[in-house]
Amino acid sequence: MRCINKTPVKRIILLSVIMSLLIGLSGCGSNNYPLAYVPDSAVSSYRIVSLEDEVPVASPFAAGLCVINGNTDNQKETLKEVLGAGLFSLSDQNTMYAQNVHEQLSPASLTKILTALVAIKYGSMDTVITASENVKITESGAQVCGIKQGDQLTLSQALHLMMINSANDAAIVVAEGVGGSLDGFMAMMNEEAKKIGATNSNFVNPHGLTDDSHYTTVYDIYLILNEAVKYEAFNQIIQMTQYTTTITTAAGDAREIPVNTTNLYLQGDKTAPEQITVLGGKTGTTNAAGHCLALVCKDTSEKLYISIIMRSDSRDTLYDQMTGMLESEITK
Repeated sequence: MRCINKTPVKRIILLSVIMSLLIGLSGCGSNNYPLAYVPDSAVSSYRIVSLEDEVPVASPFAAGLCVINGNTDNQKETLKEVLGAGLFSLSDQNTMYAQNVHEQLSPASLTKILTALVAIKYGSMDTVITASENVKITESGAQVCGIKQGDQLTLSQALHLMMINSANDAAIVVAEGVGGSLDGFMAMMNEEAKKIGATNSNFVNPHGLTDDSHYTTVYDIYLILNEAVKYEAFNQIIQMTQYTTTITTAAGDAREIPVNTTNLYLQGDKTAPEQITVLGGKTGTTNAAGHCLALVCKDTSEKLYISIIMRSDSRDTLYDQMTGMLESEITK
């Protein structure tokens, strides 16, 4: 369950592999098949790179990632009601726990992790965005922060409202502000997912509200969150417990929007195991997705972890299950 060995492949080994492939593909009387991966492909599993000594190596796509083929052999009784769960050590590149990590599930607001990643990577934080009519959210029980059509706010403000309070209206502002339209942003989200290997997913909106065509997996959420934590702006936002900002209304007036985090660990309502510090993460809840939670944590040795649970039965149960997984796998 550890990551692919990152030891450089010597020139002679690489050339012999290539020659074997070429011979196998060009033999007399055999069919010709295209190579599965090419060096200049945007989603190639291997890249040919040069070191200082000019020795070419095959750099595996999964170098530095936790990899897993199926469930671990240490399934937890406390997680039997959870449809998907995973615990990944970023410091050791090790999958510590895996339960149905490749099962396609509705992610609810865990979707917003990818929305934030795309916005931070391709957007400008000080861009002023005017909210469209699409900010009117009609799904029953959906979280909103009260943005109205014609309101103006920056991408930074919208991102904070979206990630801290899980505001679905703010997610629309982010998407249209960065992608020019919802369709444009969805194309960006799905393309970014493919680039980082989250190929078992499909996203049709920026917030995760219910749609049968909108799905991902525990492992894909790990890949997305693992990429997002490379950006300081993302890390700063997910650690915040509250946020207050002032936006401009369509009439030109100033309106203050105060929000609190939806993460019960950060709120102080739930307590992580003694040796674990929850740095931040993302919650998600819909009728279709159940209760979901993705966390970034560290232990007393400063080792970093990503832990994910999808489709738990209730909010309280979700946090009990998450605490149990962290305690049994990290502090054992």
